[in-house]
Amino acid sequence: MVLWGVVSLVPGLTALSEPPMVSPMDWLVWASVPGLLLYVAASVMMFLLHRRRPAAMLISLITAYALLAESMIAGMSQLNWHLSWWEWHILLTLAFVFVAYSAYLQFRREGSSAGLFDSVALSATVRRIQRDYDEALEELVEHVRRGEPLAATRLSGKFRLNEGQAAVLDRAGEALANERELSERLAALVAVSAQTKVGLPENELLTVSLERVRQAYGDVKIALVSEGRTQIGSRDYAFTDGNPIRRDQLLAFPLTVKGNLAGVLEVPIGRTSQDEALAATLAGQLSISLENARLYQELHTLFHQYMSPDVAHALLADPAQAELGGQLKELTALFADLKGFTTFSEKVTPGEIVEMLNRYHTAAVPCILNNGGTIVQFVGDALLALFNAPASQDGHARQACKAALQMQQAAAEIAEEMAWKVDTVEWPTFRVGVNTGPALVGNIGSPELRGFNAMGDAVNVAARLQTLAEPGTVVIGETTYGQLGEGAKVKPLGPLNLKGKEELVTAYVLTEMT
Repeated sequence: MVLWGVVSLVPGLTALSEPPMVSPMDWLVWASVPGLLLYVAASVMMFLLHRRRPAAMLISLITAYALLAESMIAGMSQLNWHLSWWEWHILLTLAFVFVAYSAYLQFRREGSSAGLFDSVALSATVRRIQRDYDEALEELVEHVRRGEPLAATRLSGKFRLNEGQAAVLDRAGEALANERELSERLAALVAVSAQTKVGLPENELLTVSLERVRQAYGDVKIALVSEGRTQIGSRDYAFTDGNPIRRDQLLAFPLTVKGNLAGVLEVPIGRTSQDEALAATLAGQLSISLENARLYQELHTLFHQYMSPDVAHALLADPAQAELGGQLKELTALFADLKGFTTFSEKVTPGEIVEMLNRYHTAAVPCILNNGGTIVQFVGDALLALFNAPASQDGHARQACKAALQMQQAAAEIAEEMAWKVDTVEWPTFRVGVNTGPALVGNIGSPELRGFNAMGDAVNVAARLQTLAEPGTVVIGETTYGQLGEGAKVKPLGPLNLKGKEELVTAYVLTEMT
């Protein structure tokens, strides 16, 4: 504007200092039209940006572009020193002054010239800037979490921050880091709680929990009571009143099981104001987890080994299932006993009888359990297993028959193995009966003592079929055979007259399944 004033006012310097022309030059008028259109387009673009991202600077620019467009109209006459000539200069001046004043106000409010015209940026630029700020904030949080002071000063050069803004950003970063750390520690508590539900062995539970907890709490250490002492490294802890023990930046909490000291938890503190409360919560959760792990182990020893796992798990999940009573349900019953057991028992010692029974049952039980069966009872050399009770099972007849054939194979291997060891006594051989049909399934007994069992014609028929089976064979009922489908090879036995049955029962010898 100063240069324009010089060339316009100094006499004889340029043609602009000469008296004005009588009429404007048409080509100059038309040359001003593109400028007018561009100013109008710029105003519209600024207005659209303002609708998406309202900002005072955008209002200033819209007003400035409108004034500049008016100045183009005023200057189209090209008549120097006329009123329109002065109007042109005044409008130009107002436009720039208005933008400058808005920038000044924003500078006063923000305390920095950085970002005065950020609102004018295109959407792609805004996304890029936001991405840069997100990355910077993540970097800031990590600096704070590592305990590095004034982490925001690292970003001051990149984003042209003044000291006040850097201090504010430091405080914000510290608050965000604390919040994130709190969230991670709470998530670790939830993870430890989840491990409690799955019944892991004690050592595995502590290993998995410790690995997860260290990600959020730092170098956490756990030691169980050994020879009456709770010691971590060279540090020996004696909890007299149950309160935590502080040593420098470490806080030790007692781990208890049923009110008795079971171990010690050592947690580093001093990073956040919630450290002690969160560490106490962690100690309580680990104590619960440890107690549950030991309870599961006791249950496995005292409970699971005396009944089928399906029954044990069902009772653990819903103790109400232990109530007396039952329900009618289709199932497949498998009866098995050892042919020749009486003769064998007469020729050997009681210890050898027990050894023989344990060998056979050790081989037979996995065959049943691996096929989804539930062993209801052992009676001497006999056993009863149910399929589709208490847990529902698709294809229960087929699974029962597979278990029966596998039992015979396992028993044959045992008999062959013992034949050359004890050649004076013939070892017994399994005979198996399998039948499918409805039966009453539930807990039978008294309020003081009860057992899970099944009663009904289908179970009785399975017992009768077992007595008719030749040693080493599996005899199945007609309903069972009908549910086996293709791949089952049988030998018909025809209609049989079973004890306690008025009607004849059709049975088959099952020889193979594919």
